[in-house]
Amino acid sequence: MVKAHVFTHELVAGRYRLVDVVHRETNRVCWYGKAVEGAQRPYLLTETALPADSEGEAPPRASATVIRMSETMGTLCPGRVAPVVDAVEENGTLWTVTEWIDGTPLGELLVQQGTFNYVRAARIGLELLDVLEAAHGEGITHGELSPGQVFVPDRGPVVVTGFGLAGATLAPRLTAPSYASPEQARDERIGPAADLWALGAILYTMVEGRPPFRDRDRPEATLKGVDRLPLRTPVHAGPLTQTVLGLLRKNSRERLTRHVVREGLNRVLTEDPDTLADAAVPRPRLRGVYTAAAHAVPGWSRTTLAVGTALAVVTIAVAALAATHELPGTGTSSTDAGSRPTASAPPPPPADRTDGRSGTPSASPTPGPSASRTSSAPPSSPPPSASAAPQQVFHRYTAPEGFSVDLPSGWKRTGTKRVGDLSYRVTFGAKGDPRSLAVTYSTVLGPDPVAVWRDDVEPELQKEGGYQRIGAIEATTYQGHKAADMEWYSDAGGVRTRTFGRGFLLGGGRGFSLRWTTPADDFGATANQQALKTFLRTFRVTSV
Repeated sequence: MVKAHVFTHELVAGRYRLVDVVHRETNRVCWYGKAVEGAQRPYLLTETALPADSEGEAPPRASATVIRMSETMGTLCPGRVAPVVDAVEENGTLWTVTEWIDGTPLGELLVQQGTFNYVRAARIGLELLDVLEAAHGEGITHGELSPGQVFVPDRGPVVVTGFGLAGATLAPRLTAPSYASPEQARDERIGPAADLWALGAILYTMVEGRPPFRDRDRPEATLKGVDRLPLRTPVHAGPLTQTVLGLLRKNSRERLTRHVVREGLNRVLTEDPDTLADAAVPRPRLRGVYTAAAHAVPGWSRTTLAVGTALAVVTIAVAALAATHELPGTGTSSTDAGSRPTASAPPPPPADRTDGRSGTPSASPTPGPSASRTSSAPPSSPPPSASAAPQQVFHRYTAPEGFSVDLPSGWKRTGTKRVGDLSYRVTFGAKGDPRSLAVTYSTVLGPDPVAVWRDDVEPELQKEGGYQRIGAIEATTYQGHKAADMEWYSDAGGVRTRTFGRGFLLGGGRGFSLRWTTPADDFGATANQQALKTFLRTFRVTSV
């Protein structure tokens, strides 16, 4: 493990003061620090020892590579990758400076809490997979993924750090060698399969409490063990076992694909809703409590704060229990800002909340995705029996055009429209069912998903009878892509309908949209909200 060779009274690059250690990992230390000038904003400073070259000097290109890669990934995954604001090389050490992340490193959580159950591990794995898919789609390999590079906030998906380290030096792996892939251990050329190995190793660690190959005294010895030692079969992975073993195959060509991994992780969530609900107790805002206190009293350290933080955790836990009745998506108030589905990370099973975190389902039907934006629109009232609707059964449909999605039982493809090679629309439904799902693909979209809805789609909708938009068009992210949501009313054959649309961009003018349409008065019914959440959670692009 790299030894911290600076003291908290010393400055990094003459402009950052270190306050306290956040997390340690082999050859890597994360610090909570502040800028000494201006508003003294908090930052996360990561200290990584760089290997010397043959002449005993560290290579000079690591900082530029890290900054450039951070900018690229910030565009691909806004809010999911920590933006690097500064990178400095001093005395053979790379200091990477990012905006303060209000979350806890996964490695630190494992130290504090021990192992995770396999459902919680699967959820974090899916969030990581979203980021990796976005990176791999652009030919980017992380190459340094480990629990210390994954920050878990108390709300929202994980935030990933460390992009750009791989390849910045001649070392096969700079940090956390126990999470290196066998091809890295052999110092071979790596690709996305190395990240999938690291994902498998992280899943293994979350459920077993230790990495699949332990750290040894020297990185070289650790890497040799990764390459040559047999894998110890996990004993606490439950239904995750086959996914973990498939990711940790020594031969990179035999590892599971991202699509298969996603299906395996989703299966864990959908087939064990009781465990999912138990696993989703709101995480105490430990790092936020520490940050606020250290911000207020700069001289305090984590040791000084121990008693106060413990009291704060008790207070937060009590407040969390009381707040579960008002968690986004569980209340019935039209002001609940979390009632719309959040798809920047795959949400949990249909019986859970629409914002991607489990909670106690409301006894009454969950409001529609834009319940907070319907002040000008007539309220929708589900049938009296909607709250007691049985759990729906879904089946997987894979379209030859290049996408897949889970559909309600009995549903099938009902129509296809094409405009040459430029775009197509596929609709799904069932005989006697007034609801429908439309999937549209286009190759001529602009760079702003909000503008696509506003300038391209809405003018055409206005030509239809009874069109009325519900609230504003809202920007969001979906599976690591820029996205936007729009809802509207229209008339179809004398029936007032309501549609929720989500469009997202793949880059190069390409993008998809999903449109879920039901009778307006029935939009908020439990079965309809369950179906919408399932569509958003399971939709996948298989090829374009």
